Amino acid sequence: MRILAIETSCDETAAAVVEEGSRILSSVVASQMATHGKYGGVVPELASREHLRAIVPVVRLALEKAGAGFDDLAAVAVTEGPGLVGSLLVGITYAKSICLARNLPLIGVNHVEGHIHAVILEATETPIELPAVALVVSGGHTHLFEVRAGFTYRLLGRTRDDAAGEAYDKVAKLLGFGYPGGPIIDRLATHGDSRAVKFTLAHMKGNKLDFSFSGLKTAVLRWVEQRDMGGEVEARRKLQNPTLEDWLQWTPKPTLDMLASFQRTVIEELLRRALASAEETGAKALIVSGGVASNAGLRAAALSANSPCPVYFPTPELSTDNAAMIGAAAFVKFGRGAFADLTLRAQANLALA
Repeated sequence: MRILAIETSCDETAAAVVEEGSRILSSVVASQMATHGKYGGVVPELASREHLRAIVPVVRLALEKAGAGFDDLAAVAVTEGPGLVGSLLVGITYAKSICLARNLPLIGVNHVEGHIHAVILEATETPIELPAVALVVSGGHTHLFEVRAGFTYRLLGRTRDDAAGEAYDKVAKLLGFGYPGGPIIDRLATHGDSRAVKFTLAHMKGNKLDFSFSGLKTAVLRWVEQRDMGGEVEARRKLQNPTLEDWLQWTPKPTLDMLASFQRTVIEELLRRALASAEETGAKALIVSGGVASNAGLRAAALSANSPCPVYFPTPELSTDNAAMIGAAAFVKFGRGAFADLTLRAQANLALA
């Protein structure tokens, strides 16, 4: 059984063909990084325009790589939310058009659930046991879920302000690094002293499993304001296609120490709540997914932590937005007969639990 999956929730136009929910026959992603990089973040209007340009060739290439045609498909799956409304509408409209023209069933998938299934999709040799705790952490999401048998979800905690990946990007922009900032900070953090700058951990009132990163972002801003860093920041902004060596040349030791301390604090905030959730729920697995799951510091810290259960990450290719994860999540919905009709709409704030 083959499902064509389409993902256009933000700034990646993606399509994939997934067989039986576990075998990726093709996965194609068209990035818009060059378009948005000059603005230091995603511009929604530009994102939807780029999706319009890319959606047809991306889907065509995904089918070609899979050696499949529309007649070989059992269904078409598409991300219905959460995400940017204009971006979501491009994928949903095209998916509806295929289903209408080819008389195929349509499946709407939650983007966050897709990130969870990105990990499950790859765990074929040692299947992940449920119940599990899932930490979904990216530029737009920082959520903790309990994943129960039958793939039902209970929200345990979420960010009350910035997502973790968003905090990385804002700090990087403040310091004159490129977009996205997370990969750059992750690479530079290994060259600094992670204990040099003392950042305060967030203490949450109410739900102790909620996250907050705005205070940490503000602390970095204050650290920068207390130092004369104008020349240093401007020099980094002028770099053309910089390498790691270029970043290191224009980033003095105190800034490297601050970046290492910032990353250590983010990782500690994420893991202490994720591990506490796994302990409290009696989880048999801890799943970490989303774009920030590519962070080498987070991976190393999670895999060496004193976790009460095994910890699973997706490969870097399936950590960032892709359509294969949407196809894997759709397979479960296909088995339930949970199909959508042509009234399926884009939901920017679609909840999972």
